[in-house]
Amino acid sequence: MDPLKVFVTVIEQKNFSRAGDILNLSQPGVSLHIRNLENELGTKLIYRSPKQVQITEPGKILYRHAKQMLNHYETAIREINEFNNVVSGTMKIGASFTIGEYYLPKVLAEFAAQYPMVDIQIIISNSNEVIQGIRSNKLDIGLIEGETDYKDIDVRPFMNDEMIVVVPPVHPLSQMDLIEGTLLQNQTWVLREEGSGTRTYSDKLLSSMELNIKKTFIFTSIQGVKEAVMAGLGIALLSRLTVQKELKSNELKTFHLKNEPIIRPFSIVKKLDFEASKAMELFLRKVEEFAIKGQS
Repeated sequence: MDPLKVFVTVIEQKNFSRAGDILNLSQPGVSLHIRNLENELGTKLIYRSPKQVQITEPGKILYRHAKQMLNHYETAIREINEFNNVVSGTMKIGASFTIGEYYLPKVLAEFAAQYPMVDIQIIISNSNEVIQGIRSNKLDIGLIEGETDYKDIDVRPFMNDEMIVVVPPVHPLSQMDLIEGTLLQNQTWVLREEGSGTRTYSDKLLSSMELNIKKTFIFTSIQGVKEAVMAGLGIALLSRLTVQKELKSNELKTFHLKNEPIIRPFSIVKKLDFEASKAMELFLRKVEEFAIKGQS
């Protein structure tokens, strides 16, 4: 294992254990690489604390150059493989919870079967955190719900996603097929956290319909929201993609609103100066192919 790669991973993860998980190394193995590197350079690179690691000034210098060296090396390997018609490489992809848990797995399964030499790391978090990961160069590209106004980010919508209001089967609205928005007044809502794409569109719905809220419960995962609604805590706005099983099994119910359907885009986001590898180009093509299949 390249000690520079170990060092860079520790700095980016701010934790020896997480770095070891990513690199398939034990924590003592990670520590040994860092210690050998410090002995070789004759300086302290990292301060260790119980919660996280802190980089020293010499460590910052090494990180900057090591990151460049590793990027150049990966680029060289990629270009050589492309010259030899071998699709390989490593991709760090951020995805929102809705996309990462309910859309991406099938895409990845087909892509991995076609291109087994490509290593893919998927980081699932809310849409805002994905965007920040792109801007800080911790991620190569991202797949988010909605769009973004950041001027340094390129946004490319690739499919439309329908959002629906879901209620528990015992809710009075569960027996209705078409309702007026006024019937959503003074309801208890189960929401995602701020920064989530689902939360953004929930807030838009509540604001546009001028709905008064009786009470709210906040969850940081889609599964948490679904479980809360099924338990009778309240109602929620979720992607239809995330509740297909629950609707089929009648664990959740939905209805049509008399106003326009709630549609949002799923978008590919990347830095304006990002240069996609052959593997990344093929992956993004696969993402868009699945979207076309799903909406045809």
